[in-house]
Amino acid sequence: MDKVEILVLDFGSQYTQLIARRLREYGVYTEIVPYFESFESIQSKEPKGIILSGGPASIYQKDAYKPDKRIFDLKIPILGICYGMQYIADYFGGKVIKAQVQEFGKANLELLNSSISNKIFEGVKPCSIIWMSHSDKVEIIPDGFIELAKSEDTHYCAIANLKNQIYALQFHPEVIHTECGGEILKNFALKICKAFRGWNMARFAKSEIEKLRNITKTGKVLCGVSGGVDSSVVATLLYQAIGEQLIPVFVDHGLLRAGEREAVEKMFKQNLKVPLITIDASELFLSRLAGIIEPEAKRKIIGETFIEVFESEAKKHNNNGEIKFLAQGTLYPDVIESVSVKGPSKTIKSHHNVGGLPEWMKFELIEPLRELFKDEVRMLGFELGIPQDMLMRHPFPGPGLAIRIMGEVNKQDLDLLRKADFIFIDELYKNGFYDNVWQAFCVLLNVKSVGVMGDNRTYDNTICIRAVEAIDGMTATFAHLPHQFLEKVSTRIINEVTGINRVVYDITSKPPGTIEWE
Repeated sequence: MDKVEILVLDFGSQYTQLIARRLREYGVYTEIVPYFESFESIQSKEPKGIILSGGPASIYQKDAYKPDKRIFDLKIPILGICYGMQYIADYFGGKVIKAQVQEFGKANLELLNSSISNKIFEGVKPCSIIWMSHSDKVEIIPDGFIELAKSEDTHYCAIANLKNQIYALQFHPEVIHTECGGEILKNFALKICKAFRGWNMARFAKSEIEKLRNITKTGKVLCGVSGGVDSSVVATLLYQAIGEQLIPVFVDHGLLRAGEREAVEKMFKQNLKVPLITIDASELFLSRLAGIIEPEAKRKIIGETFIEVFESEAKKHNNNGEIKFLAQGTLYPDVIESVSVKGPSKTIKSHHNVGGLPEWMKFELIEPLRELFKDEVRMLGFELGIPQDMLMRHPFPGPGLAIRIMGEVNKQDLDLLRKADFIFIDELYKNGFYDNVWQAFCVLLNVKSVGVMGDNRTYDNTICIRAVEAIDGMTATFAHLPHQFLEKVSTRIINEVTGINRVVYDITSKPPGTIEWE
């Protein structure tokens, strides 16, 4: 295991993992622990610097989140971000209040004269776009601290105690929308903390394969496969680590895109050379989803049914109790939206492959990608020799088309959605846009409207097309596809898919929306 260079204390921000991810991009091995990590544990890791993340709490509340104060006795550089800044200001005697003007989204950072020679802003433009997400602010800075930067609505946007190497930022440098964010984090890690740059995906792959071999010495591994990038990388990683000990299972839950099952089977047989077991459980899933409208209920039913199907299949290969583990392609964005893992983050929505196993299931869970983002998973896949065209496929959710149908899921609506979705993706490929967007798909709104087709009145369904641009899926902006292209897609869907007479385009970014509708 690599030595920890920078340690992040997580106060529950949705963006915490982005801090570690961006530092890993610079080759700095970074770990995340909850804000309540014991001082002895923090000290034993011997980090060269500590970062305090953002979070949903307010420092002036009675039960505000506070780390062990002895972290300041380590005499190493500390950087506070958002809530982390407010904690630092409060701890050292400053004052934090509820902001009259809350800031969410982009703002302009203005560096002050005091920051010109400061290492943390070295190479940063005097005025830059930053990403804000806060409702509290520092009103009075502590003694010994100086002001480094401000924004239009936040006077103390960056402060520092240069003697003790303590820095604090009200904005989020880890978010891609902050123009200078990567440079600031790199400056902190490399120029202030003097961190070592030695971490890369090749080392992660080697370390993970070794770890998986050690973990699975006692039994076989049942691996859930969807055919997407994540589960394909997990299956390949495991196969390279343990070979025939792996039992990869692909479940056709009836919620797949057009031709998905055939493509998955071909991919594993011809490209990955990994033996694959296919189970057709579509009738079981659809029967349990019948009449279910609420999004979270659909997700939970799908997750529970997945586990049930896996256990049933495991029994067929587990006569002597050889299967000890279940592997999944869970990624960090799934985790942080579903459960509080490292710190007290808010649950956005549950994911079928997140949250551990039910008590009655006897397998131990293996999730080798749990701390990675989609782009990092693709890098790992490249290291494992997976073809580029497979790695660049758009993300597809585990619950499949069930969360792209607003309301009850049934075969008729699934067929309608599949046809529309195929047309949209087909046009993206034909026009060279597929690789330019992070994810693209159709949503069946189950909203009907009046139309005119062939001089006749229609009253049919509305399809929403959605395409977003992103780096890691934690934030996203809608793709600015040409109007002429959108018109072509709309015309094809209405002409070729009976039952649809209106097409709309979703121009919502994340946040405030999520990429998927449910």
